[in-house]
Amino acid sequence: QVQLVESGGGSVQAGGSLRLSCAASGRTFSSAAMGWFRQAPGKEREFVATITWRGTYTYYADSVKGRFTISRDNAKNTVYLQMNSLKPEDTAVYYCAASSGGVITTTLNEYEQWGQGTQVTVSS
Repeated sequence: QVQLVESGGGSVQAGGSLRLSCAASGRTFSSAAMGWFRQAPGKEREFVATITWRGTYTYYADSVKGRFTISRDNAKNTVYLQMNSLKPEDTAVYYCAASSGGVITTTLNEYEQWGQGTQVTVSS
């Protein structure tokens, strides 16, 4: 089982950047695929990005492609989300999640472990 703690959220103006981190504990982190999801007020939680357990493959939602980059450092048990060119519509609580399957998946229900979330607010 993996325990996840996100950090790095905050407030930024449109066009700015933030880097989210997700620190994981638990022996199975290095074999888990990791994902980032977000949830805006009044909306359902949505997929943002995912990375395979080795970090070989990544996949992004169309809305963030070319602006966000997911990466991981298995030696540090940490996954990152670099967010550039932020827009007001990126405002949400961002969650990291772990999927024991280890492969690319955008399906929320295939992630067994979730962090508590970190707020990102982008002002225009």
